[in-house]
Amino acid sequence: MTELENFKLLGIALAIGLLIGIERGWRFRDRAEGMRIAGLRTYGMISLLGALSGILAQQVDAFLLGFVFLGLVSALLLAYNKSLDKFEDYSITSVIASLITFTLGALTVFGHSTLASASAVIITSLLGFKPLLHGWIKKLEQVELNATLKLLLISVVMLPILPDQSYDPWGVFNPYHIWWMVVLIAGISYLGYFTIKIVGNQHGPVLTGALGGLVSSTAVTLNLSRLSTKYPGMENILAAGILTACATMFARTLLLASVINTILFRALFAALLVMTISTYFVAFLLWWNAREFRAAEEMTLENPFQLGMALRFGAFLVAILLLSQLLKIYFGAAGAYFLAATAGLADVDPITLSMSQMSKQGLDVNVAARAILIAVSVNSGIKGVFSWLIGGRGLVLRVGSALTGAVIAGLLTV
Repeated sequence: MTELENFKLLGIALAIGLLIGIERGWRFRDRAEGMRIAGLRTYGMISLLGALSGILAQQVDAFLLGFVFLGLVSALLLAYNKSLDKFEDYSITSVIASLITFTLGALTVFGHSTLASASAVIITSLLGFKPLLHGWIKKLEQVELNATLKLLLISVVMLPILPDQSYDPWGVFNPYHIWWMVVLIAGISYLGYFTIKIVGNQHGPVLTGALGGLVSSTAVTLNLSRLSTKYPGMENILAAGILTACATMFARTLLLASVINTILFRALFAALLVMTISTYFVAFLLWWNAREFRAAEEMTLENPFQLGMALRFGAFLVAILLLSQLLKIYFGAAGAYFLAATAGLADVDPITLSMSQMSKQGLDVNVAARAILIAVSVNSGIKGVFSWLIGGRGLVLRVGSALTGAVIAGLLTV
């Protein structure tokens, strides 16, 4: 490298150190001079030390960089030990941040200046978001932590080791593909659950419907229908929440089908778009004409992820896939439509995933799209029944008529 290039890299290293040093210096700004392990200037010099050591290591010996790093570790540990005598602060965050700063400074002179700069921004953000991150941890319950670990188990650990091949004559039972669809459903539900957890549903049933529709529009319908009996005269706002969840379910169905088979996007887009927009529109009108709603209790959602539930869903998905294939062989399109109507009584996701998968394996795309729309229509009808049986006549007039109109309008576009 030329001297000019070295100066440029040293400037980048200095900027990295100063960036991290600004956050650390601001964090401990109340401490007197000399009472901090490292501040703005020190972090800048630590990063420069890493860069200069890297340049020397390239000229002399690579082990030189390691010796300098060990020397820095010794100095930091000594300073940390001395600070314990004055402050009851056992956090080693500043020590780790200093070591990372040295490493990033060294990375700049080894041809990784972009990586080092990006890493510095991420690390500084992590350091700066301490109150927010700690606040999330305090809100995190044991069941939610377990759900997170289980989701990581089925996605990061189990999914990559599953065989990507079929074990049946029809090419249906592919462990990797089936489990990938289970992970997809679990991930969307997990995201929706924690969105509600972080944002909260104190903003009313409409926001609950928009977010809860990612988890389960049926659960939202049941919960808000129950509230209808407790809060008479609030049918407009509660119906708006249910319809918002149903509209979110329409959009979610389009997303799921498109992720598995992008060709289905065109076949489903017009119908599901009409259903989504019309349902959202009616929900908006109901919300606009509703009185202010203040519930005494918040809507509760189920555990964001249960391993047993994932296994049952996977088994149900395999059964739907096999039945779909058999009915297609013996009854053609009529068999797929019958199964879609039956599956829609319980859940839209399994039939959506199975039809999407089968459309990649020879099933006519139009047949798959019609089957998905049948399942969506039947499931919407079931939600209307729930709102009638649980919420009463006032709620079903709003929910049922809106969903019926949306489904008819969507089907007419096919």
